[in-house]
Amino acid sequence: MGDVFETPKTRVNTSMLSQHIGKPVCFVGRVEKVHPSGTSFILTDGEGKNVTVELSEPLDEELSGVVEVVGKVTNRASVLGMSYVIFREDKHAFDLGLYNEALKVIHDFPQYYPFGFVGTE
Repeated sequence: MGDVFETPKTRVNTSMLSQHIGKPVCFVGRVEKVHPSGTSFILTDGEGKNVTVELSEPLDEELSGVVEVVGKVTNRASVLGMSYVIFREDKHAFDLGLYNEALKVIHDFPQYYPFGFVGTE
């Protein structure tokens, strides 16, 4: 799974996951529930839809608030998480609704917001 970190990652919400099966993605959401084993958790995106994030190893810290996950979309439209970052919200709350609107813009205008490099030879 090292290739996940070496390629561009498309930012997605839950509705976009089925279009990216097997591809690396970046997903931002609010933690709703962590499985007692620590090997998976549920995130809610800016549309209020849920996605399950599966981990290869259990969490070694408490997880809450808004999290950005980098991983690969599975056939079940969940995310196999390779890494995550917890967003600090001690000074300002992260607006998932506004983030979701930004996702729509970058997906509606890919010519201005490319997710990868297109090379010519």
